[in-house]
Amino acid sequence: MSFFKNIFKKSKKKEIDYNNLPQHIAIIMDGNGRWARKRSLPRSVGHKEGAKTLKRITTFCGEIGIKYLTVYAFSTENWKRPKSEVDALMALLLEYLKNAETHIGGKDVRIKTIGDVSVFSDEIKKEIDRVTKLTGKNTGLELNIALNYGSRDEIVHAVKEIAREVAHGKIKTDDINEKMMIDKLYTSGVPDPDLLIRPGGEKRLSNFLLWQSAYTEFWYTDVLWPDFREEHIVEAILDYQNRNRRFGGI
Repeated sequence: MSFFKNIFKKSKKKEIDYNNLPQHIAIIMDGNGRWARKRSLPRSVGHKEGAKTLKRITTFCGEIGIKYLTVYAFSTENWKRPKSEVDALMALLLEYLKNAETHIGGKDVRIKTIGDVSVFSDEIKKEIDRVTKLTGKNTGLELNIALNYGSRDEIVHAVKEIAREVAHGKIKTDDINEKMMIDKLYTSGVPDPDLLIRPGGEKRLSNFLLWQSAYTEFWYTDVLWPDFREEHIVEAILDYQNRNRRFGGI
């Protein structure tokens, strides 16, 4: 079966216009819980399967030349979930970080995080620092993992940073502009996403990259994240390449 899957994958990859790739793809990894519920399994099993999908998709995006991949792993709202599920997610995150070398399969991937990671355990924060330094010199795909991330929180954080600089006399109110705001976001230095993919059937941003998605192309699918495969990335890219991106112009 894997032989035929590889043949399919190679044939689909040939359809892509590699001169018109999205530089930055963002993904809302949705549907882990529903995937598990459909199989009468604990939600934690769905999250584990979702982590496997992330590994496959990261590898594939790197192979085809995507420069940035940003994934919504844990939102500021996810703390509202039952403690048992949050604990399982934290354990899964720690396992992912501790075995980052295995998860990226020796690929030339840089791993970074966006969001307020100060609230995590010391062990998780230590692993985040370790993985960031470990992969920091890699020059391939940059994988940005959104942890304790909420776009409204991000914008408020940026505004506070600018307000402090005004209060300390470093800048004047009239100096504030769009670039300054962008530089204060968690995604500073990362281009806005060209393509945002949401599996799981929902059609909303869910407080993800609100500022950065002003001119992002959206692509939705009913496929749940654990079932998401390389061919779905190809399908999304092909659809993206058939769109006319005018950025407000004609």
